[in-house]
Amino acid sequence: MILEPIERTDLAPKTKELYDQFEQLTLEIKKKRLPEEVVFDINKHINELNAETDSDKLLRKLIRKKQSGILELLEKKLKIVTINHFRNKWMALGMLVFGIPIGTALGSSLGNMAFLGIGIPIGLSVGLAVGNGMDKKAFEEGRQLDIEIKR
Repeated sequence: MILEPIERTDLAPKTKELYDQFEQLTLEIKKKRLPEEVVFDINKHINELNAETDSDKLLRKLIRKKQSGILELLEKKLKIVTINHFRNKWMALGMLVFGIPIGTALGSSLGNMAFLGIGIPIGLSVGLAVGNGMDKKAFEEGRQLDIEIKR
């Protein structure tokens, strides 16, 4: 069974928003059937967060770290992701992997490297299309948590 994060009422607005998102993540994770070893690792992250006594900047940093750790664990071991996970990942990859080479090829073939910038939106579009397709597939297979992480 996955532990609950402790109730914290004396938080700054930014920290409160981040903490509420973490609580929502734990609620969504509880809806999934998880192996015991994964539950143990998630509980370890939650215990470390519950042990933190600071209530502002250090706590915000720790929340982000633990949230990222839990999401990375779920993705690597169970292929469970959040809403728009692949879209966000492939948007950057598309610009890097497709956009820059397309822009370079276009610029060098036309003899004007100013066309390098034309490839970046093309790569962005390709990345968004690939990422949305992967997000849709994850949703159809039931591998998607019903939460979008705001970073």
